[in-house]
Amino acid sequence: MAGIRLNAAKLLAYSIVILLWAACSNKDGNAAKETENYQVVHPLIVDTTFYKEYVADIQSVRNVELRSRVKGFVEKVYVDEGATVTEGQLLFSLSKKEFQEELLKANAQLKKAQAELTSAQVDLRNVKRLYDKKIVSKGELDMSEAKVDAIIADIDDAKAQIAIATLNLSFTEVHAPFSGTINRLPYKAGSIVDEGTLLTTLSDNKEVFAYFNLSEKEYLDFEKRSETNPETQLKMILANGELFNGMGKLETTDSEFNKSTGNLAFRARFTNANQLLKHGSTGKILFPLPLHQAMLIPQKSAFEVQDKVCVYVVGADNVVRIKSFIPSQRIGQLYVVQSGLTAEDNIIFEGVQLVKEGEKISPKRMDDRQMLLSLSGK
Repeated sequence: MAGIRLNAAKLLAYSIVILLWAACSNKDGNAAKETENYQVVHPLIVDTTFYKEYVADIQSVRNVELRSRVKGFVEKVYVDEGATVTEGQLLFSLSKKEFQEELLKANAQLKKAQAELTSAQVDLRNVKRLYDKKIVSKGELDMSEAKVDAIIADIDDAKAQIAIATLNLSFTEVHAPFSGTINRLPYKAGSIVDEGTLLTTLSDNKEVFAYFNLSEKEYLDFEKRSETNPETQLKMILANGELFNGMGKLETTDSEFNKSTGNLAFRARFTNANQLLKHGSTGKILFPLPLHQAMLIPQKSAFEVQDKVCVYVVGADNVVRIKSFIPSQRIGQLYVVQSGLTAEDNIIFEGVQLVKEGEKISPKRMDDRQMLLSLSGK
Protein backbone atom coordinates (compact mmCIF):
# COMPACT_ATOMS: atom_id res chain seq x y z
CA MET A 1 0.00 0.00 0.00
CA ALA A 2 2.86 2.36 0.88
CA GLY A 3 4.47 1.60 -2.52
CA ILE A 4 1.25 2.46 -4.35
CA ARG A 5 0.92 5.79 -2.51
CA LEU A 6 4.57 6.63 -3.31
CA ASN A 7 4.05 5.93 -7.02
CA ALA A 8 0.90 8.08 -7.04
CA ALA A 9 2.83 10.95 -5.47
CA LYS A 10 5.57 10.61 -8.07
CA LEU A 11 2.98 10.59 -10.89
CA LEU A 12 1.38 13.78 -9.52
CA ALA A 13 4.76 15.47 -9.33
CA TYR A 14 5.60 14.49 -12.89
CA SER A 15 2.24 15.86 -14.12
CA ILE A 16 2.86 19.21 -12.46
CA VAL A 17 6.32 19.45 -14.07
CA ILE A 18 4.87 18.66 -17.52
CA LEU A 19 2.13 21.30 -17.14
CA LEU A 20 4.64 23.92 -16.04
CA TRP A 21 6.93 23.06 -18.97
CA ALA A 22 4.04 23.32 -21.45
CA ALA A 23 3.01 26.67 -20.01
CA CYS A 24 6.54 28.00 -20.30
CA SER A 25 6.86 26.67 -23.84
CA ASN A 26 3.58 28.33 -24.84
CA LYS A 27 4.72 31.57 -23.24
CA ASP A 28 8.01 31.39 -25.10
CA GLY A 29 6.15 30.67 -28.34
CA ASN A 30 3.87 33.68 -27.86
CA ALA A 31 6.87 35.82 -27.11
CA ALA A 32 8.53 34.62 -30.30
CA LYS A 33 5.37 35.28 -32.23
CA GLU A 34 5.05 38.75 -30.78
CA THR A 35 8.52 39.62 -31.99
CA GLU A 36 8.16 38.08 -35.46
CA ASN A 37 9.27 40.46 -38.22
CA TYR A 38 7.03 41.52 -41.12
CA GLN A 39 7.88 43.96 -43.87
CA VAL A 40 5.46 46.85 -44.14
CA VAL A 41 5.00 49.47 -46.86
CA HIS A 42 3.21 52.77 -47.33
CA PRO A 43 0.89 53.17 -50.36
CA LEU A 44 2.64 54.70 -53.38
CA ILE A 45 1.36 58.12 -54.45
CA VAL A 46 2.36 58.73 -58.09
CA ASP A 47 1.29 60.24 -61.38
CA THR A 48 1.01 57.38 -63.83
CA THR A 49 -0.88 56.09 -66.85
CA PHE A 50 -3.29 53.20 -66.79
CA TYR A 51 -3.94 51.35 -70.05
CA LYS A 52 -7.46 49.99 -70.35
CA GLU A 53 -8.15 47.24 -72.86
CA TYR A 54 -10.86 47.48 -75.52
CA VAL A 55 -11.67 44.76 -78.06
CA ALA A 56 -10.82 46.04 -81.54
CA ASP A 57 -12.03 45.06 -85.01
CA ILE A 58 -9.22 45.51 -87.55
CA GLN A 59 -9.99 46.50 -91.13
CA SER A 60 -7.81 47.46 -94.07
CA VAL A 61 -7.85 51.13 -94.94
CA ARG A 62 -8.87 50.02 -98.43
CA ASN A 63 -10.77 46.78 -98.91
CA VAL A 64 -13.06 46.28 -101.92
CA GLU A 65 -15.07 43.52 -103.51
CA LEU A 66 -14.25 42.86 -107.14
CA ARG A 67 -17.42 41.75 -108.93
CA SER A 68 -18.26 40.84 -112.50
CA ARG A 69 -20.09 43.66 -114.27
CA VAL A 70 -21.23 41.47 -117.17
CA LYS A 71 -22.44 37.91 -117.60
CA GLY A 72 -20.13 35.39 -119.24
CA PHE A 73 -17.49 32.71 -118.85
CA VAL A 74 -14.25 33.23 -116.96
CA GLU A 75 -11.66 32.82 -119.70
CA LYS A 76 -8.52 33.26 -117.61
CA VAL A 77 -7.43 34.04 -114.05
CA TYR A 78 -4.08 35.85 -114.00
CA VAL A 79 -3.39 35.83 -110.24
CA ASP A 80 -3.37 33.38 -107.36
CA GLU A 81 -4.89 33.63 -103.92
CA GLY A 82 -2.78 35.73 -101.57
CA ALA A 83 -0.87 37.34 -104.42
CA THR A 84 0.32 40.93 -104.19
CA VAL A 85 -0.81 42.97 -107.19
CA THR A 86 -0.19 46.50 -108.42
CA GLU A 87 -2.71 49.14 -109.44
CA GLY A 88 -4.04 48.52 -112.97
CA GLN A 89 -2.81 44.90 -113.15
CA LEU A 90 -5.04 42.52 -115.13
CA LEU A 91 -6.67 40.00 -112.79
CA PHE A 92 -9.48 38.28 -114.77
CA SER A 93 -10.67 38.10 -118.36
CA LEU A 94 -14.24 37.07 -119.27
CA SER A 95 -15.64 35.90 -122.60
CA LYS A 96 -15.55 38.77 -125.13
CA LYS A 97 -17.13 37.39 -128.31
CA GLU A 98 -20.70 38.45 -127.58
CA PHE A 99 -19.69 42.01 -126.75
CA GLN A 100 -17.35 42.23 -129.75
CA GLU A 101 -20.27 41.28 -132.02
CA GLU A 102 -22.49 43.87 -130.37
CA LEU A 103 -19.82 46.50 -131.01
CA LEU A 104 -19.54 45.47 -134.67
CA LYS A 105 -23.31 45.65 -135.01
CA ALA A 106 -23.45 49.11 -133.43
CA ASN A 107 -20.68 50.35 -135.75
CA ALA A 108 -22.57 48.98 -138.78
CA GLN A 109 -25.76 50.75 -137.66
CA LEU A 110 -23.80 53.99 -137.36
CA LYS A 111 -22.35 53.69 -140.85
CA LYS A 112 -25.76 52.88 -142.30
CA ALA A 113 -27.34 55.87 -140.57
CA GLN A 114 -24.54 58.15 -141.70
CA ALA A 115 -25.05 57.02 -145.34
CA GLU A 116 -28.79 57.58 -145.06
CA LEU A 117 -28.12 61.03 -143.64
CA THR A 118 -25.95 61.96 -146.63
CA SER A 119 -28.70 60.86 -149.02
CA ALA A 120 -31.42 62.64 -147.03
CA GLN A 121 -29.42 65.86 -146.91
CA VAL A 122 -29.04 65.80 -150.73
CA ASP A 123 -32.78 65.28 -151.07
CA LEU A 124 -33.42 68.13 -148.66
CA ARG A 125 -31.29 70.54 -150.66
CA ASN A 126 -33.16 69.62 -153.86
CA VAL A 127 -36.54 70.07 -152.20
CA LYS A 128 -35.45 73.48 -150.88
CA ARG A 129 -34.56 74.65 -154.41
CA LEU A 130 -37.89 73.42 -155.74
CA TYR A 131 -39.70 75.08 -152.84
CA ASP A 132 -37.92 78.35 -153.50
CA LYS A 133 -39.17 78.13 -157.13
CA LYS A 134 -42.64 77.35 -155.77
CA ILE A 135 -42.61 73.97 -157.52
CA VAL A 136 -43.25 71.90 -154.33
CA SER A 137 -45.36 72.66 -151.30
CA LYS A 138 -44.21 73.59 -147.79
CA GLY A 139 -45.40 70.18 -146.59
CA GLU A 140 -42.90 68.35 -148.78
CA LEU A 141 -40.10 70.55 -147.43
CA ASP A 142 -41.13 69.82 -143.86
CA MET A 143 -41.18 66.09 -144.58
CA SER A 144 -37.61 66.21 -145.98
CA GLU A 145 -36.38 68.12 -142.94
CA ALA A 146 -38.12 65.66 -140.59
CA LYS A 147 -36.47 62.74 -142.38
CA VAL A 148 -33.04 64.31 -141.84
CA ASP A 149 -33.79 64.88 -138.14
CA ALA A 150 -34.92 61.27 -137.77
CA ILE A 151 -31.72 59.97 -139.33
CA ILE A 152 -29.62 62.23 -137.07
CA ALA A 153 -31.46 60.67 -134.11
CA ASP A 154 -30.61 57.22 -135.47
CA ILE A 155 -26.97 58.25 -135.63
CA ASP A 156 -27.05 59.41 -132.01
CA ASP A 157 -28.66 56.10 -131.01
CA ALA A 158 -25.99 54.15 -132.91
CA LYS A 159 -23.26 56.11 -131.16
CA ALA A 160 -24.87 55.34 -127.78
CA GLN A 161 -24.99 51.65 -128.69
CA ILE A 162 -21.30 51.79 -129.60
CA ALA A 163 -20.50 53.38 -126.25
CA ILE A 164 -22.47 50.70 -124.38
CA ALA A 165 -20.88 47.88 -126.36
CA THR A 166 -17.41 49.36 -125.82
CA LEU A 167 -18.06 49.67 -122.10
CA ASN A 168 -19.37 46.10 -121.83
CA LEU A 169 -16.34 44.89 -123.75
CA SER A 170 -14.06 46.69 -121.30
CA PHE A 171 -15.91 44.99 -118.42
CA THR A 172 -14.67 41.62 -119.67
CA GLU A 173 -11.27 42.53 -118.23
CA VAL A 174 -11.04 43.08 -114.47
CA HIS A 175 -8.08 45.19 -113.30
CA ALA A 176 -6.83 45.99 -109.81
CA PRO A 177 -8.18 49.39 -108.72
CA PHE A 178 -5.19 49.82 -106.36
CA SER A 179 -2.16 47.89 -105.16
CA GLY A 180 -2.94 45.25 -102.57
CA THR A 181 -3.40 41.57 -101.75
CA ILE A 182 -5.81 39.18 -103.46
CA ASN A 183 -8.14 37.13 -101.28
CA ARG A 184 -10.00 33.87 -102.07
CA LEU A 185 -10.79 33.03 -105.73
CA PRO A 186 -14.11 31.16 -105.73
CA TYR A 187 -14.33 30.99 -109.56
CA LYS A 188 -11.68 29.46 -111.80
CA ALA A 189 -11.26 29.51 -115.57
CA GLY A 190 -14.32 28.04 -117.32
CA SER A 191 -16.80 29.09 -114.63
CA ILE A 192 -19.88 31.00 -115.71
CA VAL A 193 -20.64 34.15 -113.75
CA ASP A 194 -23.59 36.52 -113.69
CA GLU A 195 -23.52 40.27 -113.48
CA GLY A 196 -22.60 41.16 -109.91
CA THR A 197 -20.89 37.84 -109.07
CA LEU A 198 -18.13 38.23 -106.47
CA LEU A 199 -14.82 37.31 -108.09
CA THR A 200 -12.53 38.15 -105.13
CA THR A 201 -11.69 40.89 -102.66
CA LEU A 202 -8.65 43.15 -102.69
CA SER A 203 -7.07 44.57 -99.52
CA ASP A 204 -4.47 47.27 -99.11
CA ASN A 205 -2.93 46.32 -95.74
CA LYS A 206 -0.17 48.93 -95.62
CA GLU A 207 -2.35 50.74 -93.12
CA VAL A 208 -5.26 49.41 -91.08
CA PHE A 209 -8.12 50.84 -89.09
CA ALA A 210 -8.86 49.57 -85.58
CA TYR A 211 -12.45 50.13 -84.43
CA PHE A 212 -13.32 49.95 -80.72
CA ASN A 213 -16.10 51.22 -78.44
CA LEU A 214 -16.14 53.47 -75.39
CA SER A 215 -19.03 54.05 -73.02
CA GLU A 216 -20.60 57.49 -72.79
CA LYS A 217 -18.83 58.23 -69.49
CA GLU A 218 -15.48 57.13 -70.89
CA TYR A 219 -16.06 59.25 -73.98
CA LEU A 220 -16.85 62.36 -71.90
CA ASP A 221 -13.79 61.80 -69.72
CA PHE A 222 -11.66 61.40 -72.84
CA GLU A 223 -12.98 64.63 -74.35
CA LYS A 224 -12.14 66.46 -71.14
CA ARG A 225 -8.56 65.14 -71.22
CA SER A 226 -8.24 65.95 -74.92
CA GLU A 227 -8.54 69.66 -74.16
CA THR A 228 -5.02 69.58 -72.73
CA ASN A 229 -3.64 66.61 -74.69
CA PRO A 230 -5.16 66.45 -78.19
CA GLU A 231 -2.73 63.83 -79.54
CA THR A 232 -3.60 60.30 -78.38
CA GLN A 233 -1.14 57.52 -79.21
CA LEU A 234 -2.46 53.97 -78.85
CA LYS A 235 -0.91 50.55 -78.37
CA MET A 236 -2.47 47.28 -79.53
CA ILE A 237 -2.24 43.70 -78.26
CA LEU A 238 -2.53 41.03 -80.95
CA ALA A 239 -4.69 37.90 -80.71
CA ASN A 240 -1.69 35.86 -79.49
CA GLY A 241 -1.14 38.24 -76.59
CA GLU A 242 1.92 39.97 -78.07
CA LEU A 243 2.24 43.73 -78.30
CA PHE A 244 2.03 45.07 -81.87
CA ASN A 245 5.25 46.75 -82.96
CA GLY A 246 3.95 50.21 -83.68
CA MET A 247 1.81 52.98 -82.26
CA GLY A 248 -1.62 53.95 -83.57
CA LYS A 249 -3.17 57.37 -83.87
CA LEU A 250 -6.74 58.10 -82.84
CA GLU A 251 -8.50 59.65 -85.84
CA THR A 252 -12.24 59.98 -85.45
CA THR A 253 -15.44 58.79 -83.78
CA ASP A 254 -18.96 57.96 -84.90
CA SER A 255 -21.47 60.80 -84.89
CA GLU A 256 -23.93 59.04 -82.57
CA PHE A 257 -24.08 56.45 -79.79
CA ASN A 258 -25.28 52.94 -80.43
CA LYS A 259 -28.79 52.80 -78.96
CA SER A 260 -28.60 49.13 -78.00
CA THR A 261 -25.18 49.27 -76.27
CA GLY A 262 -24.83 52.93 -75.30
CA ASN A 263 -21.31 52.92 -76.74
CA LEU A 264 -19.56 55.21 -79.19
CA ALA A 265 -17.23 53.76 -81.85
CA PHE A 266 -13.70 55.13 -82.11
CA ARG A 267 -11.33 54.64 -85.07
CA ALA A 268 -7.55 54.50 -84.87
CA ARG A 269 -5.05 54.14 -87.73
CA PHE A 270 -1.99 51.86 -87.50
CA THR A 271 0.87 51.65 -89.99
CA ASN A 272 1.28 48.00 -91.00
CA ALA A 273 4.59 48.05 -92.89
CA ASN A 274 5.31 44.32 -92.52
CA GLN A 275 1.73 43.34 -93.49
CA LEU A 276 1.30 41.42 -90.22
CA LEU A 277 -2.24 42.67 -89.65
CA LYS A 278 -4.94 41.45 -92.06
CA HIS A 279 -8.42 42.66 -92.84
CA GLY A 280 -10.82 41.05 -90.35
CA SER A 281 -8.20 40.51 -87.62
CA THR A 282 -8.96 41.15 -83.97
CA GLY A 283 -6.93 42.66 -81.19
CA LYS A 284 -7.14 44.79 -78.07
CA ILE A 285 -6.55 48.50 -78.00
CA LEU A 286 -4.61 49.75 -74.98
CA PHE A 287 -6.25 53.09 -74.30
CA PRO A 288 -4.17 55.39 -72.06
CA LEU A 289 -5.92 56.82 -69.00
CA PRO A 290 -3.71 59.28 -67.07
CA LEU A 291 -3.93 58.99 -63.27
CA HIS A 292 -2.98 62.01 -61.16
CA GLN A 293 -1.70 61.33 -57.64
CA ALA A 294 -2.91 57.75 -57.78
CA MET A 295 -2.59 55.59 -54.65
CA LEU A 296 -1.05 52.18 -55.41
CA ILE A 297 -0.54 49.12 -53.20
CA PRO A 298 0.83 45.63 -54.03
CA GLN A 299 -1.75 43.04 -54.99
CA LYS A 300 0.08 40.46 -52.85
CA SER A 301 -0.73 42.56 -49.79
CA ALA A 302 -4.48 42.27 -50.36
CA PHE A 303 -6.97 39.49 -49.62
CA GLU A 304 -10.73 39.07 -49.68
CA VAL A 305 -13.07 38.83 -46.70
CA GLN A 306 -16.79 38.43 -47.44
CA ASP A 307 -16.61 40.10 -50.85
CA LYS A 308 -14.47 42.93 -49.50
CA VAL A 309 -10.85 43.56 -50.46
CA CYS A 310 -8.71 44.05 -47.38
CA VAL A 311 -5.16 44.53 -46.14
CA TYR A 312 -3.45 44.13 -42.77
CA VAL A 313 -2.52 47.50 -41.31
CA VAL A 314 -0.04 47.80 -38.43
CA GLY A 315 -0.87 50.51 -35.90
CA ALA A 316 1.43 52.56 -33.66
CA ASP A 317 1.15 49.78 -31.04
CA ASN A 318 2.45 47.26 -33.62
CA VAL A 319 -0.88 45.41 -33.46
CA VAL A 320 -2.26 44.04 -36.75
CA ARG A 321 -5.75 45.11 -37.83
CA ILE A 322 -7.83 44.42 -40.93
CA LYS A 323 -8.75 47.38 -43.10
CA SER A 324 -10.93 47.18 -46.21
CA PHE A 325 -10.55 49.36 -49.29
CA ILE A 326 -12.09 49.80 -52.74
CA PRO A 327 -9.80 49.18 -55.76
CA SER A 328 -10.56 50.91 -59.06
CA GLN A 329 -8.28 48.92 -61.38
CA ARG A 330 -5.02 47.02 -61.62
CA ILE A 331 -1.70 48.17 -63.04
CA GLY A 332 0.68 45.23 -63.32
CA GLN A 333 1.05 43.80 -59.81
CA LEU A 334 -0.44 46.87 -58.14
CA TYR A 335 -3.96 47.89 -57.15
CA VAL A 336 -5.11 51.44 -57.75
CA VAL A 337 -6.95 52.41 -54.55
CA GLN A 338 -10.17 54.34 -55.01
CA SER A 339 -10.91 54.78 -51.30
CA GLY A 340 -10.45 53.22 -47.86
CA LEU A 341 -6.70 53.71 -47.28
CA THR A 342 -4.42 56.63 -46.45
CA ALA A 343 -0.87 57.42 -47.48
CA GLU A 344 0.27 56.90 -43.84
CA ASP A 345 -1.05 53.35 -43.46
CA ASN A 346 1.58 50.72 -42.68
CA ILE A 347 0.52 47.73 -44.79
CA ILE A 348 1.98 44.26 -44.40
CA PHE A 349 3.78 43.62 -47.68
CA GLU A 350 3.66 39.81 -47.83
CA GLY A 351 2.83 36.86 -45.64
CA VAL A 352 -0.77 37.90 -45.08
CA GLN A 353 -1.75 34.24 -44.86
CA LEU A 354 0.47 33.80 -41.79
CA VAL A 355 -0.69 36.71 -39.66
CA LYS A 356 -3.95 37.19 -37.75
CA GLU A 357 -5.85 40.26 -36.67
CA GLY A 358 -4.91 41.37 -33.17
CA GLU A 359 -1.40 39.93 -33.27
CA LYS A 360 1.51 42.07 -32.20
CA ILE A 361 4.41 42.00 -34.63
CA SER A 362 7.73 43.68 -35.22
CA PRO A 363 7.25 45.77 -38.41
CA LYS A 364 10.20 46.43 -40.68
CA ARG A 365 9.73 49.39 -43.03
CA MET A 366 10.36 48.73 -46.75
CA ASP A 367 10.92 51.78 -48.95
CA ASP A 368 9.18 52.30 -52.30
CA ARG A 369 12.21 51.31 -54.37
CA GLN A 370 12.68 48.04 -52.49
CA MET A 371 9.01 47.22 -52.89
CA LEU A 372 9.03 47.82 -56.67
CA LEU A 373 12.22 45.80 -57.09
CA SER A 374 10.70 42.94 -55.11
CA LEU A 375 7.54 42.99 -57.25
CA SER A 376 9.63 42.91 -60.43
CA GLY A 377 11.56 39.90 -59.14
CA LYS A 378 14.90 41.71 -58.92
